[in-house]
Amino acid sequence: MNMITLTIDGVSVTVPAGTTVLEAAKAAGIRIPTLCYLKGINEIGACRLCVVDTGGRALAASCVLPAANGMVVKTNTPAVRAARKMNLELLLSNHNKSCLSCVRNTHCELQALCQEYGVTDENRFEGAMTPHTVDDLSPSIVRDNNKCILCRRCVAVCRNVQKIGAIGAVNRGFKTVIAPAFGKTMLETDCIFCGQCINACPVGALHEKSSINA
Repeated sequence: MNMITLTIDGVSVTVPAGTTVLEAAKAAGIRIPTLCYLKGINEIGACRLCVVDTGGRALAASCVLPAANGMVVKTNTPAVRAARKMNLELLLSNHNKSCLSCVRNTHCELQALCQEYGVTDENRFEGAMTPHTVDDLSPSIVRDNNKCILCRRCVAVCRNVQKIGAIGAVNRGFKTVIAPAFGKTMLETDCIFCGQCINACPVGALHEKSSINA
């Protein structure tokens, strides 16, 4: 097996060729935050929380960046932390921030990262928000896109693991939503109500029907 060696935060790491910088960092015991990443299931660099400094002109998403021999990576510089904080603020700018009444309160990956990076309720990217209707017609799953961060983890699990494909990205740009096609509800799809999308969701956009409809 072809092996390569790179340096991450001053630590020399040897990994198989083709390993991403994110996985190389994990091998070295170095944590890089993620939101959209699910190993082997959803590796698309969508949330940009895993950005690192490799000496290039721009920060790079480590979850889709192949490690290279001799590469020098910095994961926790002031610029990297500022970029992650800004990405969190951008996510919150179109997010229902009623955290205290949310079923995922204190168990929300977005909430935890905001606390880690010092993101407050003050929104410097305040503007229009995409309104959504809560889909609670399914017998077991509530879908609330007001809390969705478009990470696509639920989409990947439904399509790649369960082989159902009941939901996906609909529309483009600011109007993008994660939903069944053609304006259908979850009840009108081939959803088997397995709940894997709920397990994959990092926020409160999907939760069990028996939970508080927050």
